[in-house]
Amino acid sequence: MVAARANWKGFIKFGEVACAVALYTAASSSERIAFNTLNRTTGNRVRREFVDIETGNPVERDDQVKGYEIENGDYIVLEPEEVAAALPESDKTLKIEAFVPCNEIDDVYFDKPYYLAPDKMGADAFKLLRDGMRQAKVAALARAVLFRRLRSVLIRPHGNGLIGTTLNFDYEVRSSKEAFDDIPEIKIEGEMLELATHIINTKKGEFDAKTFDDRYDAAVAELVKAKIEGKALPKKKAPPASKQSDLLQALRESAGIASSKKPKRVAAKADPGAKQPKRVAASANRAA
Repeated sequence: MVAARANWKGFIKFGEVACAVALYTAASSSERIAFNTLNRTTGNRVRREFVDIETGNPVERDDQVKGYEIENGDYIVLEPEEVAAALPESDKTLKIEAFVPCNEIDDVYFDKPYYLAPDKMGADAFKLLRDGMRQAKVAALARAVLFRRLRSVLIRPHGNGLIGTTLNFDYEVRSSKEAFDDIPEIKIEGEMLELATHIINTKKGEFDAKTFDDRYDAAVAELVKAKIEGKALPKKKAPPASKQSDLLQALRESAGIASSKKPKRVAAKADPGAKQPKRVAASANRAA
């Protein structure tokens, strides 16, 4: 097994204590199925080309520069060296600015997770920080230049190490007000709330990431395999027509409860030659 390669190496500093750490990607999309764009006629791969929108001529890499639009069609050109000079310099240090309760940061601010482990020297200081945060039930807010940007990082104990999650900036997180503004004020109570609670309680479980498979990748893999082997391609079944029902009836059906309207009892004609069934007490019927 090939050892994981660190994405970044530096130091965590809290107070006057510093320890060397290595940062590793915790979530990656590299295992997803990837496609190439082909020329349908020749079957050859095609390449992306930058074209001047006015002249239609291709623009070579050396002639491509960054530009910031100040008005419609009017740009300020930024040379590569100017952009590089404006970027913050990295001192390779995650500076802890504060310790906060673990649940204080709204997870809407969470960006990407990274594993943090001690790098060669400094394991004692690393363990001290990890165990101290775990005992105090706090997380650390730190800042560092990561991947050419000054980032805020939430650091928490995670297993035998730490996990550092880069945080979205406040201007990047949209307010929920626009999304939730049109939700009407409706008071849910009585049987509807009881049924909903019952359904939720019957569906309680534990999170197991292995049970959540990537059905898209699995379906594409099956499609590729079928085409390679010359098999019939899978066809999508039409979804069944949805039933028209009100919310309360849908809840009753979900909870396995029959409609509140009891069906009318129809008396069956007795067969003179048939054996008459024994009468059962009503209380026994209810118990059944």
